[in-house]
Amino acid sequence: MTVFSLNPIDSHLRLAVWFFWTAAALLFYAYAGYPLLLALLAPFRRDRRSKEEYTPTISVLIAARNEEAGIRKKIEQTLALDYPADRMEILVLSDASTDQTDAIVQSFTDPRVKLVRVDPGRGKTNAQNFGVRQARGEVLIFSDATTVYHPQALRKLAANYKNPQVGAVSGRYQYFESEGGSPTGMGTIAFWNYENLIKKMQSRIGTISGCCGCIYSVRRDLYTPLDPGIISDLTQPLWVIQKGNRVVFEDRALAYEETTQSSGEEFSMRVRVVTRGMRGLLSVPDLFKPWKHPWVCFQLLSHKVTRWLVPVFLLVILGASAVLASVPFYRYALLLQLAFYMLALLSSLVPFHRAWKPLGIPLYFCTLNAAALVSLFELMRGRNYAVWQPVRTRQP
Repeated sequence: MTVFSLNPIDSHLRLAVWFFWTAAALLFYAYAGYPLLLALLAPFRRDRRSKEEYTPTISVLIAARNEEAGIRKKIEQTLALDYPADRMEILVLSDASTDQTDAIVQSFTDPRVKLVRVDPGRGKTNAQNFGVRQARGEVLIFSDATTVYHPQALRKLAANYKNPQVGAVSGRYQYFESEGGSPTGMGTIAFWNYENLIKKMQSRIGTISGCCGCIYSVRRDLYTPLDPGIISDLTQPLWVIQKGNRVVFEDRALAYEETTQSSGEEFSMRVRVVTRGMRGLLSVPDLFKPWKHPWVCFQLLSHKVTRWLVPVFLLVILGASAVLASVPFYRYALLLQLAFYMLALLSSLVPFHRAWKPLGIPLYFCTLNAAALVSLFELMRGRNYAVWQPVRTRQP
């Protein structure tokens, strides 16, 4: 009763109450309501992942820009993966690299390894468009130069293509901290474990609507060339869906990648990724027609659009709490919010996470949502992120 104890003469505050609870409900739905709905639906659908062996010819496309520090190890690790040697090729897509990346790739004598030089440098998506034209495999597997695959990853991805309705398959991120010094490392690991769980349930119910960027695959004849300013691991699967095929999440195909080492790195990366992701959604307006693609439309609104609007919901809750601060409940809500944001701010200055890793979660949460808010403005002002400089350089 205390929550709504407003004096009748304060009817103008009722609008603030409405904004508070509407934004709170949407925030709950974005992070908990939608996953809970998936958890209720998923058990009623059988696991449709292929358990049989299937090894189509594959092309592993490794996007690289000035990766001399790790490209040799990446190629050696890829060559050592458990997949028939005569059914695999490795294309290193050098996006106008200015260091020794090209020379290192050319030093390999294994005929499966090929250098694809992309000039001028127009970013990862453009490099992938160019590389696909050189690829010969039935299935294209996209990787990053800093990512390490589980030995069975290629087999697990490929097996799903035994089903002709499957047009794309995503593997699973497994983030790690090499030194435990990242202020946002714990948040990154927790967030992606949560995202992987959502993808697993989406895949079981029908189809996922986005892949993991460093380990995903597409049938070569379903690949769609994309604008360089669009992120491929979200948009390419959407085009596969639009063509009438399913996109599967294969959680047994693991890719290991290190978390960013600073909140600044994480913020910059997230702004670039989310801005390009928003552009990607705008390129497939047909999927937002519920009468044509009801489940996919619902997924995109619930898992992408609503999530990207979380910073707006947070600002509305904060503002409404301030307006309603004369009411005890809202005053306490305001104080809790301010304490949370203060902890995040202090965590960017003082390494609290070294004493107890979960203390880094508020900073990651705020970094993630601040990046989403900036991305909304970047999209509206027409900012284009095509060329990229990788920030993760170490491998386990």
